[in-house]
Amino acid sequence: MTLLSGLLLPFSLQTLAQTPSIKAFEQFFQQLSVQCGKAYPGRLTLAPEGDTMLTGTELLIVHFRDCNETQLKLPFHIELEAAQDWNRSRTWIYTKHADKLELRHDHRTKDGHDDSVTMYGGFSYGEGTAIRQEFQSLERTTESGYFRGWRIEIEPGVRYTYGTVRGSDWSWRIDFDLSQPLAELPPAPWGHE
Repeated sequence: MTLLSGLLLPFSLQTLAQTPSIKAFEQFFQQLSVQCGKAYPGRLTLAPEGDTMLTGTELLIVHFRDCNETQLKLPFHIELEAAQDWNRSRTWIYTKHADKLELRHDHRTKDGHDDSVTMYGGFSYGEGTAIRQEFQSLERTTESGYFRGWRIEIEPGVRYTYGTVRGSDWSWRIDFDLSQPLAELPPAPWGHE
């Protein structure tokens, strides 16, 4: 070992030791960020009995559209099979704060105005992992007396999953195939031209 490397080695180890470890929510945000600029097909995989929001046969698309260091906007496009059209009203917004993540649901009408119910969501709950984070709806949790919110999972190159949870169980879930990016990106969601 040379004198120079002997002097640099302790400095490098000390610098590395002073670097704060990357927290799970930050790793998760990075996993989402890797998908930026791509869109993926998906499908409904679980819905409560009687839920008619989706049929289960339509094409669903998530588009990792607008990304920066602290915020990701993912439009969610729903094929309207009977009308041969698309519902482009929803955008999932992930915001990275100093100690947690925030998930909001931006809902718009076709003319681009805010829907009557929009920007609902919550903050990440618990530590989570690099591939799974849960977001609590304080309002729904308070009303029901048990945890309610959203569970998001990301396995780069495999799948992106969005769903709602009641207690520890999925109540509604959609899965997107991250191994098959779409050749053609969808247009902007309503209100985000």
